[in-house]
Amino acid sequence: MCLDRAASDKGRKKEAIIMRGLLFRYRNRGRRVLDDVQGFGTLLGSGTRLVGELEGTDSCIVNGAVEGNCRLDAVLLLNEGARWTGSLNVRSAVVAGTIEGDITVQEKLELTPTARVFGAVSGAQVAMAAGAVHEGAMHVVSPSGVVHFEEKRVSGRRRPGPG
Repeated sequence: MCLDRAASDKGRKKEAIIMRGLLFRYRNRGRRVLDDVQGFGTLLGSGTRLVGELEGTDSCIVNGAVEGNCRLDAVLLLNEGARWTGSLNVRSAVVAGTIEGDITVQEKLELTPTARVFGAVSGAQVAMAAGAVHEGAMHVVSPSGVVHFEEKRVSGRRRPGPG
């Protein structure tokens, strides 16, 4: 009887873990990478050039140029005009600039209309906007494959009013 209860409890815990995973996937399906970012710990300015390795657990915004590899257990945002030469291994990324190197993402990769990627891409989920350029191999784990989309979001800049 005791063994049956232990096995039953173990089975319920396993079911609960599976259900939480399914719920997480359901809730986040169709969500954009930046929707879930609480903040960025690192900012590399547009007039800055970094040569070397980038590692960490804080989300990072790159507006400048980087030569080197990246290992980030967080979100990387490579803005329009930014350039990265080297390989990336990140939890999630939004690419609006240029990358010359391979990208591996554990969760989501978004390539915006201004993205230019020259290298292999591997990830759980990949979304590619109309206008984005990718030259290289692509491996996507998601059964839906690469999701193609038209960018509908407006940038954070305020539009000029009439007058």
